[in-house]
Amino acid sequence: MSTALPHGVAGTHALPADHHDGPWDSVIVEPRVKERLLATAVLVLRHGRRLAGSAVAPHGLVVLAGPPGTGKTTLAQGLAQAAARTLAPHGATTLVEVDPHAFPSEMLGESQRAVSRLFRATLPELAARRPHTIVLVDEVEALAVRRHSASFDTNPVDVHRATDAVLSGLDALRAERPGTLLVVTTNFADAVDEAFLSRADLVVRTELPDESVVALIVADSLRALAAQWPELAALAEDPGVHRRVGKLLTGLDGRRIRKTVHGALALRLETAREPSLLSADDLVAAAEEAAQHT
Repeated sequence: MSTALPHGVAGTHALPADHHDGPWDSVIVEPRVKERLLATAVLVLRHGRRLAGSAVAPHGLVVLAGPPGTGKTTLAQGLAQAAARTLAPHGATTLVEVDPHAFPSEMLGESQRAVSRLFRATLPELAARRPHTIVLVDEVEALAVRRHSASFDTNPVDVHRATDAVLSGLDALRAERPGTLLVVTTNFADAVDEAFLSRADLVVRTELPDESVVALIVADSLRALAAQWPELAALAEDPGVHRRVGKLLTGLDGRRIRKTVHGALALRLETAREPSLLSADDLVAAAEEAAQHT
């Protein structure tokens, strides 16, 4: 039996699953943001069918927009697991990961046909497998291109047709499977078609962390290291070190901050051999080096 995935689908997962734990807690944002995301997901997944046809029917679309490295994809993945755990008493959840870069084509009309198949055939078929379905699309600007500014370096007619197919496909998916949630991320919200954004039930803007949040990310990264090397527990629980390093790293995105903390292990051969020797001075030196390259 073939296990090949349908065109444009990068992966499917049955949730909740223990190995999907982690992302929801690792992204440090205001608790209210996570509550809104989870509440929106649960409402659509649990009650979307009952709300269908009403004036307040959700489109089943959540948009996470912000600069690279601000945790959008991790937050989306974590949301899927958190929603699946919340809804577990009512049945399992299917997570479908879509690769938007699989659709652009130089063949006139091919993108439109492929996108239509995704929304009108592939996703409804996958959504029929379990009570709840979440579809994750990273970099949705590659799929729902802003038509008013479509580049003439590409085929503008096909770009328009593909975006039209996304919009009509989203409406068709909502009509056929109203309990399905589409969670998309974008680094460039201005490049996403306005009609697509207008369909969103919730738009969350992720920003670069401020100094206080940077310190929390430093602390969380050190706790992850201390889980492997308990000798680092003191560093992981030292708010003075977290603030000192965080001040130097303010202005960087969350991914870069975590890489800087972990990269401090490779500043010296001694710490590379034995990470438990990591010191506050190592962390400060790594932070200063990172700050010089911003």
